[in-house]
Amino acid sequence: MTSIEIRTLSRLGQRGAVFTTALPAIAENRPNIKLLTADLALLSGMSRFKAAHPEKLINIGIAEQNMIGIAAGLAMEGDCVFATTYASFIAVRSLEQVRQHLSHLKCNIKLIGSSAGVQAAKSGVSHWATEDIAFTRALPNLTVLSAADALEAVKLTEYAASTTDPVYIRLSGGLNCPVVYKEDFDFVPNKLKKLREGSDAVIIATGSMVVEALCAADILSGKGIEAAVYDMHTIKPLDKEGLSEIFGRYPLVVTAEEHQISGGMGSAVAEYKAGFRNAPPQIFIGFNDTFADAGSPAYVRRCCGLTAENIAERTSDGLHCI
Repeated sequence: MTSIEIRTLSRLGQRGAVFTTALPAIAENRPNIKLLTADLALLSGMSRFKAAHPEKLINIGIAEQNMIGIAAGLAMEGDCVFATTYASFIAVRSLEQVRQHLSHLKCNIKLIGSSAGVQAAKSGVSHWATEDIAFTRALPNLTVLSAADALEAVKLTEYAASTTDPVYIRLSGGLNCPVVYKEDFDFVPNKLKKLREGSDAVIIATGSMVVEALCAADILSGKGIEAAVYDMHTIKPLDKEGLSEIFGRYPLVVTAEEHQISGGMGSAVAEYKAGFRNAPPQIFIGFNDTFADAGSPAYVRRCCGLTAENIAERTSDGLHCI
């Protein structure tokens, strides 16, 4: 993947990168690939996939729960099925079907939840997905992945296609998605990815908050505080080995996510950390048991403190309290 290709993916956004670039290429050599959509083919940029593989694309219509059932039937017949709609609908409205067919029956289905977090903030809370990590990580046998940028979204999709396990992929970056990975890289599943060195504190971020964490680390560096930054692209299963090393190395852990604090990525980190005798304190950045008025994604994140400036401020304050 060249730097020009990475910038092109960024312009397409995470959803566009997956459906315009990753899945058409995957389907080229995989006759058993099926792509199901709940009437979002045009919005998700599936024109290229449809032109190349018309027999592999099925538009179920606005019937998300039915889509999961149909995906399960196809998977039981030997297909590797990708099913997609807004994250708010696939992980909330269809939760019962996801529990039965992916979690319990372990069907070979890859869920792609687009516009996760508050990417669709202008449409109101009905289109937000700020509880999807909590719901999906509570389900046995379901891998939960979260992309930091468009290139990583492609990597997660390629990985999901290579396994027969049920997977939920969370996409939160819209058009002109900020670039986190400026060069191609080898994706290692279930392992935290260190993006920045530091010794004073560590910021563990996922999804759209990874770029905010990197910006926060720059702000902190200007104040003489060096914070390490990790990308937690795999929320389930947890990288327990990597977290154990982090808990023993840093005096303060900060977790940042575009999700409710309760049940989210930070909660997963805290649950594991609770088993350590001398674990560092943790600061949680996320939606604190609240919603906000509709507006642009940037507006909602700013109202709820999901910004680089807030991450830096709370990290600095946290260090002064140790």
